[in-house]
Amino acid sequence: MAGPSARILPRIAGLPDEAFAHDGQITKREVRAATLARLMPLPGQLLWDVGAGAGSIAVEWLRAEPSARAVALERNPARLRLIHRNAEILGVPELKIVAGEAPRALSELPAPPDAVFVGGGISAETLGQCWRALGPRGRLVANAVTLEAERALLDFHAVAGGELTRIAVERVEPLGAHAAMKPHRSVLQLAALKP
Repeated sequence: MAGPSARILPRIAGLPDEAFAHDGQITKREVRAATLARLMPLPGQLLWDVGAGAGSIAVEWLRAEPSARAVALERNPARLRLIHRNAEILGVPELKIVAGEAPRALSELPAPPDAVFVGGGISAETLGQCWRALGPRGRLVANAVTLEAERALLDFHAVAGGELTRIAVERVEPLGAHAAMKPHRSVLQLAALKP
């Protein structure tokens, strides 16, 4: 039985952002939960987390389905250390971590993936390579916060289809002696299912 100071963390998606070591490059809790719902972790399936940042998507994928597999691709050495730490602390040491940059390093990942999440380094070339790597019924989810990344998602959507969803989150924060809702950057999410 857990003691009074033990932290209880659910298996379902949406761990608090504070559960992860990160440098700000993390898919925020509410967006992460929506992202994992679209990725649909299933028994034995493989996820590519491309531009993994803190690795929060790959970590939660593995926590949601213990028999699933995941690989996190990240180019930044400091973030690679954060991913490793998060995987260890959050109970998924089996997460495979690959140092590299998309799209060049995608050919080094175990294939075929059943699901791909692109969170960093969104480009037409990366989206195209990820889409081609997916097998039938594979899921591609990408979250864009910059105008350049949004353009890549719009262009991909025009060719391959899928669903585009704008996700906007506001959280309460102090405002002087009062409280007010503070908006976070909105995310344009592409979710596509390969025929």
